[in-house]
Amino acid sequence: MGEYAHPETLVTTDWVAEHAGDANVRVVEVDVDTEEYGKGHVAGAVGWSWQTQLCDPVQRDIIRKADLEKLMSDSGISNNTIVVLYGDNNNWFAAWALWQLKVYGHADVRLMNGGRKKWLEENRPLTTEVSSYGATSYKATAPDNSLRAFLHEVQKAVADEAVELVDVRSPQEFTGEILSPPGLPETCQRGGHIPSAKNITWAKACNEDGTFKSFDNLKALYESQGITGTKPIIAYCRIGERSSHSWFVLKYLLGYDKVTNYDGSWTEWGNLVGAPIETGA
Repeated sequence: MGEYAHPETLVTTDWVAEHAGDANVRVVEVDVDTEEYGKGHVAGAVGWSWQTQLCDPVQRDIIRKADLEKLMSDSGISNNTIVVLYGDNNNWFAAWALWQLKVYGHADVRLMNGGRKKWLEENRPLTTEVSSYGATSYKATAPDNSLRAFLHEVQKAVADEAVELVDVRSPQEFTGEILSPPGLPETCQRGGHIPSAKNITWAKACNEDGTFKSFDNLKALYESQGITGTKPIIAYCRIGERSSHSWFVLKYLLGYDKVTNYDGSWTEWGNLVGAPIETGA
């Protein structure tokens, strides 16, 4: 993994198997299917629910600072703990959790390359024992909003043609054929995409075993669609979780400096009165 711009943000399944029990390491599982953790997980891992623990329960937003501090403290995580995240669906929501931890300034947070899929394919051991740790007194920084793109920023960047915009949803969502992935609730009024966006589905960044593709393959994938980092890059999806995965690839694996995640994404833009959209490929 040394070929990536920031290889320190990834660990292998071998590394997790060796270090999951270390005092300065906390492994965290975050799944699309929140029941997966209970079926079996890496020994010592704690489980976080994206539906209830990684979002603001009152208004649509990322987790509030105070709630993040409580979640980290209750998970036995201190400010100098190495946090290793993994999950199902090629680390889809694990990457969303990583993005939020970076927003709140956690210094050392990594993804287990290949996620739950690779761990299972290698027939590594699982446990159903729920991990519990003594509480800490975690203190988060003020949110680093330079990692986020807000609606007004996206609107201005698109109007000024000053952005490389990446829509990481499926081709069917991008064209407007469907409004959301199968099995997930519809959360927008119109189908389509933001004008000028390029459709590079988040899952194209991964190999069959869930690991990330090589640096050269990732660079070629994005450059083939004109995403080169010449302008600031904004990634978006439906609610901001899949685009967190692509944000991680662009920022940490390819090393582009000006990359943000528009977590308002299509559920905001697709419901906005007067917002321009495009349909079709």
